[in-house]
Amino acid sequence: MTSATLSDLALAHLLADAARTAIMPYFRQAGLVAQSKESARFDPVTVADRAAEQAMRDLLTLHRPQDGIWGEEFGRQEGTSGREWVLDPIDGTRAFISGTPTWGVLIALSDENGPTLGIIDQPYTRERFIGAKGDGGSRVSELVGPLGTVELATRDTHDLDQAILFTTFPEIGTPTERAAFEAVAARVKLTRYGLDCYALGLLAAGQIDLVIEAGLSAYDIQGPIAVIEAAGGVVTNWRGEPAHLGGRVIAAANPDIHAAALAMLATAEA
Repeated sequence: MTSATLSDLALAHLLADAARTAIMPYFRQAGLVAQSKESARFDPVTVADRAAEQAMRDLLTLHRPQDGIWGEEFGRQEGTSGREWVLDPIDGTRAFISGTPTWGVLIALSDENGPTLGIIDQPYTRERFIGAKGDGGSRVSELVGPLGTVELATRDTHDLDQAILFTTFPEIGTPTERAAFEAVAARVKLTRYGLDCYALGLLAAGQIDLVIEAGLSAYDIQGPIAVIEAAGGVVTNWRGEPAHLGGRVIAAANPDIHAAALAMLATAEA
């Protein structure tokens, strides 16, 4: 298949495959070194992060040289097409270096309106969450994994007191942001922590109802936005606005649960 006939979705799968191949030789291997990208806090990066992003960039240079690339490890490369591939080679590097299978590869294809295609890929469990919207209302929304291929669909929970909520860090954000999150957490049935992008995949798969985060970058959320929206969910910032540039983000299974949680998060915007 030539670059001219390779669809965007097929290319996204090639990117995810290449990232898997680059990453897996390092997972749970003794001697893996993690450097911190910041001095004030531990923000790890490994050779696996860089190898995976480079492998994806090489494929994009070959097949979509006109498109832009925005990756966590190597920054932003402008294109001429008005489209951009947004890459997080390992979302959850802390989980990766700890040996837990809750990290993932995030891939998005975006235009000026945000992501139109996204993948959340977990190489160790071999689960790939896929979401894409095409012309005329067509869409792809599926999970490909060890149990086969199933359609993604978010839950129909409508009351906060029945909801399952996730965030990555218990100490989410600033004190004001933490207070707003804790107000929602006090209302839901169950609150859990620490899954990074895997929680967003679980939301798309109908396992949980809410993910609330603060301090995200664009590459942390663009792939999951496409996956969750294709599955029927809602992703915005804490003001109900587009979230594809990151920041404070709420992902919800449906408009009702989104509205209920968003009203409580509004206290952080006061």
